Amino acid sequence: MLFQYSIWFLALVLGFVAIALRKWRVGDWFQAYQLFKVPEFNENMQENYLYRRVSVYINSLVALEDSDCTNLLSGKKANEIVLAMDPNQTVHDTFLGARVSWTNAHANSCRTFVLKIRKRDKRRILRPYLQHIHTVFDEFEQRKKEVSLYMNGADGRWRSVPFSHPSTLDTIAMDSDLKNRVKSDLESFLKSKQYYHRLGRVWKRSFLLYGPSGTGKSSFVAAMAKFLCYDVYDVDLSRVSDDSDLKQLLLQTRTKSVIVVEDLDRFVVGKTTTLTLSGVLNFMDGLLNSCCGDERVMVFTMNTKDHIDPAMLRPGRVDVHIFFPLCDFNAFKTLANSYLGVKDHKLFPQLEEIFQSGATLSPAEIGEIMIVNRSSPSRALKSVITALQINGDSRSAAKIGRRSVDKPPRPSDEAGDHSGLLCRESVHTVREFRNLYGFLRLKSNRKSGSLDLDSNLNERLS
Repeated sequence: MLFQYSIWFLALVLGFVAIALRKWRVGDWFQAYQLFKVPEFNENMQENYLYRRVSVYINSLVALEDSDCTNLLSGKKANEIVLAMDPNQTVHDTFLGARVSWTNAHANSCRTFVLKIRKRDKRRILRPYLQHIHTVFDEFEQRKKEVSLYMNGADGRWRSVPFSHPSTLDTIAMDSDLKNRVKSDLESFLKSKQYYHRLGRVWKRSFLLYGPSGTGKSSFVAAMAKFLCYDVYDVDLSRVSDDSDLKQLLLQTRTKSVIVVEDLDRFVVGKTTTLTLSGVLNFMDGLLNSCCGDERVMVFTMNTKDHIDPAMLRPGRVDVHIFFPLCDFNAFKTLANSYLGVKDHKLFPQLEEIFQSGATLSPAEIGEIMIVNRSSPSRALKSVITALQINGDSRSAAKIGRRSVDKPPRPSDEAGDHSGLLCRESVHTVREFRNLYGFLRLKSNRKSGSLDLDSNLNERLS
């Protein structure tokens, strides 16, 4: 009986030994290690910024989540859960094939992370590993960053508010091919710091968004900013007193920002301030841009670029041109899916025929009609058909009216007959459409508040 107990005890000991060998690996007992301490404060009791970066990095490790004991803490945002190391807990990590460990050491009320690396791996991985920690921390901070909107005041200073615009590149109504090209362009820009520096160019990208009002240019800017996690600086040129004031505004902007100048064509055609065109050109692409830091996206919006000097839009000042047209049938189907959840309907053939006849509305106008009638998709589509027919009739009548006015009346024509009638019909139909659209806007404002519509389909990236 004693012999049998001895066998059981020996088997138990061997089992513990096997577990220990698997957990700590016997080779570790014969390895020479070097320790690196990262204290929370330096000798002058100033914060050690590396400590926070290491803390964020360790808390992101999968090994911490899989460890036997881990603290669960509430984050700054609602429903956010954060993992945190326990005092004197050790977590292992692997980098470039080398195994390292971090220990959360507490001594004399001073918190310190201790990094343990084999001496034979130190020269090969220490610096790349620390750089890896910095990169992970920067990506983490960028993801959780709350974007702000900055607006310039009459005193030449920026004022900020939280930027909570709902538009994203995933939800915006845009041709999928164009959307993918825009995403690819922005992602390539984010990774091109060394490339731009090697070329001797400032690390920035500039876009021109042009098209009629209500086609989603502002929403597209918001979607870009959300995608990049960049702050937005909205430059109101009417509040800029002179060229020097504009330069000061640019100097006060930060890196990782989207700088927006809306309705640039209106300023160029009829500016009312002492700000000069030369000052705007230098703002777009001057020496001052190289003094304001890297990683910026500049966006300019216009209703049309027909009356703009091509030198103002040359490559270097504007890299990407995106046209925002009025709605066509393909864009309408995207809006119907987004606003009404309708992918197909018996009224679609009629709508397609009306669009092909040349009738059109802006995405904002169609979107507002759909919001008002969102409880009944059929009623919403019928309302869109009515608005399109009124708009199409008014355009046709206006064109015929212009031809009748421009062409001298023939002797066989009765004085004041066709041309006068067509002009009166044109005015009447336009008034009907405005009354209908004004009623829908009033009803929409009462029920749903203001509208902010995304860009429509079939845009062109040139």
